[in-house]
Amino acid sequence: MPIPPPLVRMLREHLEESGTAEDGRLFANERGNAVAASSYSRVWKRAREPALLPEQVSSVLAARPYDLRHAGVSRWLDSGVPAPEVAARAGHSVDVLLKIYAKCVDGQEQETNDRIVRGLGEEDDEWGG
Repeated sequence: MPIPPPLVRMLREHLEESGTAEDGRLFANERGNAVAASSYSRVWKRAREPALLPEQVSSVLAARPYDLRHAGVSRWLDSGVPAPEVAARAGHSVDVLLKIYAKCVDGQEQETNDRIVRGLGEEDDEWGG
C-alpha cells in the first residue's frame, strides 16, 4: 500500500525516537510485549484533552482510538481521493465505503460544480466560483 510522504516522515521519526520491539513491532509496552487494548484506550483518553479543542473534548469526536480510522478515511474522501482507491486502502468494497462514509463528505459543492463545468468543456464558471 503506498504511503504519502508526510506519513512516511512521521513513521521514520517514530522509529528514530523509539525504535521497534525485539520482534519488530512498532509499539510495545514497557516490558517489550504487545500493548494491551486497554492501554491504548487509557492513553487515548489522556491524549484527547491536549489534542482537541474544549468543545471537541466534550463531544464524541474521536472518543476511541478506532475512531481515528474513520477520521482518516473521511479525510481522504473529503480531499478528493477517488472512492475505489480509498476503499482499497481502507479494506472496504466501494459499496461499503460509500454506504458508511458518503455522508462524511462535506463542503465540496463549488468544487464539484466547477469540475462538471470543466468536464462539459466550459472555461467560465457560471456557478459563481
